[in-house]
Amino acid sequence: MEKTLLGQAACSRRNLLMFLVPSLVGILLFMTPVSYNGDLTIMIAVLAKGLQAVLDGYLALIVTLLICGSALISLFTKAMKPAWIIEHRFLGSLFDIRPIWLVSRLLGALFVVLAYSQTGSELVFSEVTGGLVLNDLLPVLFAVFIFAGLLLPLLLDFGLLEFVGTLLTGLMRPIFRLPGRSAVDCMASWLGDGSVGILLTSKQYEGHHYTQREAAVIGTTFSAVSITFSLVVLAQVKLEHMFLPYYLAICVAGIVAAIVVPRLPPLSRKKDLFINGRPRGQDDEAIPAGQSSLSHGFNLALTRAGKVEGLGQVAKTGVYNALDMLFGVLPVVMAFGTLALIIAENTPLFSWLGMPFVPLLELLQIPEAAAASETIVVGFADMFIPAILATSIESEMTRFVIAALSVTQLIYMSEVGALLLGSKIPVNIVELFVIFLLRTLVTLPVIALIAHLVF
Repeated sequence: MEKTLLGQAACSRRNLLMFLVPSLVGILLFMTPVSYNGDLTIMIAVLAKGLQAVLDGYLALIVTLLICGSALISLFTKAMKPAWIIEHRFLGSLFDIRPIWLVSRLLGALFVVLAYSQTGSELVFSEVTGGLVLNDLLPVLFAVFIFAGLLLPLLLDFGLLEFVGTLLTGLMRPIFRLPGRSAVDCMASWLGDGSVGILLTSKQYEGHHYTQREAAVIGTTFSAVSITFSLVVLAQVKLEHMFLPYYLAICVAGIVAAIVVPRLPPLSRKKDLFINGRPRGQDDEAIPAGQSSLSHGFNLALTRAGKVEGLGQVAKTGVYNALDMLFGVLPVVMAFGTLALIIAENTPLFSWLGMPFVPLLELLQIPEAAAASETIVVGFADMFIPAILATSIESEMTRFVIAALSVTQLIYMSEVGALLLGSKIPVNIVELFVIFLLRTLVTLPVIALIAHLVF
């Protein structure tokens, strides 16, 4: 009896340490704001920038080789069906892919070779299309994926999400119709990088913690733009002195969009089924009688931590996470990001699509409505393009509205949109464009109202 009690105490002490130590390290790395070179960021981003500095001059080549390798191995797998790949749980899921993703990887490989070698059509390798994606975006994503992938198990595998999720379900469910653990995705995105939030959401969906609807909503709603990048956009439109009202507009409009847009199609029509087809039960988040949310969350966290067999398995999971993003997502970002920027830079498509917004902008009494309308839909290609176009607009109010709107629209194909398409999160490009338009229609009046109060 005494040995049993001692064994239980040791087990409980082990579980407590396995919960507390990795979770606190995870919070420090992913969710604790730090100042770096005058910017507010998170440690994962600092580590990523350090890796970029070490590999400076080689990252474009490394990314090119990774994307080409992904395309060639995927093509080989589809053509030859080697058993050592097909029957391997991880390699099979990574390279035995559907035809549409095979085409996107091959297209990404073609674009990246042309951009790296500066050959073929300038439409592809230009510094505002494929060259921008290869030289400016992919090196950042490469470094973020390395560290976020390797270290993400600190948030996922040791009980932190079970603990936070139980505490915040009472807030997140009635307001956003989401599990409490989704708040962690938002915090990681808001303080650091939207790509971290998407990676976290995708892994939670694959791990049967989010249903199809929840994953789609969180990925398109809570993968918020970091404070740092918001500052960059504001600086581009020369309104740095307006940061407080600007970020207030972003936060208020973002919360309104998070409440309204998920209740509209296409997100409202997503099924509340897990990735394996099982529906979420009514008792999945229920707190047992006689327990508080704090004690129940703590017990769930200790139980989750107790399932960790060893650090070797955790390290293996981290490596798989990183490889999954490097081989699976980078080619899709190259393909879709380049295509979107080619359309934005070389066709009037986005200007045409923006014309219907002129009456709305005039109704909201936004000065230079015609010029502002040209910036609205082009944000679907890249978040920074609206801010670049807005520099020619004289009205500070209009530049304020464009800068805030470009951040709250959230879905842009040069990063977030392509990352979502490359992940397991169940959304397609048509749905992403509809969500982009809905977010625009919902957030624009909110931002305009705040702009009128400020100016």
